[in-house]
Amino acid sequence: MRYRYHTADVFTTERFGGNQLAVIPEATGLTPAQMQQIAREFNYSETVFILPPRDPSCLARLRIFTPDEELPFAGHPTIGAAFVLHRQAGQAGGAGGDSILLDEDAGPVPVAIETGPAGSFRATLTTPRLPEYRSLEIPATDLARIIGLPPAELLGGDYHPQAVSCGLPFLIIPLRSRAAVGGLQLDLALWQRLLAPTWAPMLALFSIEDGSAADLHVRVLCPGLGISEDPATGSAAAALGGYLAPRYPLDNGTLRWTIEQGIEMGRPSRLEVAVDKLDSRITAVRVGGSAIAVMDGEIEV
Repeated sequence: MRYRYHTADVFTTERFGGNQLAVIPEATGLTPAQMQQIAREFNYSETVFILPPRDPSCLARLRIFTPDEELPFAGHPTIGAAFVLHRQAGQAGGAGGDSILLDEDAGPVPVAIETGPAGSFRATLTTPRLPEYRSLEIPATDLARIIGLPPAELLGGDYHPQAVSCGLPFLIIPLRSRAAVGGLQLDLALWQRLLAPTWAPMLALFSIEDGSAADLHVRVLCPGLGISEDPATGSAAAALGGYLAPRYPLDNGTLRWTIEQGIEMGRPSRLEVAVDKLDSRITAVRVGGSAIAVMDGEIEV
């Protein structure tokens, strides 16, 4: 059988920036093994397959695959799938809707959609889960060895490494400078031995950027998923919001950060994170960004 596919660049307004995504908009009939084969064929960070929803309140079900495995939730496939669904609804004469609910294995994901001049598209997802936290499971000195930096480059203090998940776990590692983020070198063998077996083996490393175009400069490494480095990672951005929000002295209101990612890969990306707090408790985490169409075609399975 032949299946239509679309590709998009997500978390960017420019083609060939952001994070590449393949979308199979009518994936009924494909087995999970076939979905994994297709994801491996595209070899993007993720490929998303759109299916009828299990929950009738949702517009569609998403199954998300990296080249190596299926994920319960991911940010750029959610934004990209919303983009393709909205685009199809517009082409079919429908309004496309200002908000949709997507059925993912981590839970229902609300997505608010904004369109602008010349068909520009932006969407903001609300994570299916509030942040969950765990402590670093290895010594910080070993962590420094894994990322190829002196221990002094880890920020430390209140900004110690911590594992956070809003549907997908990441080990959040604050570094002292943009140069440290740019210069890190993953020791894959050491990562395999010390971090791969832990709850949060994926790494989200960041520096705080004062006076820059973005608040945070980020790199995300996911070797266990077949992704040596990801150019834009919505689930990691959500985890970063969950990490930062308790460290800011705001009891009630919304905290916001802009993230730049993918710079070192030549695929500049921009993500926006917002965290709502009520009585010092986090009540919602949102991640937003743009998407732009790149290719359409068919794949034979």
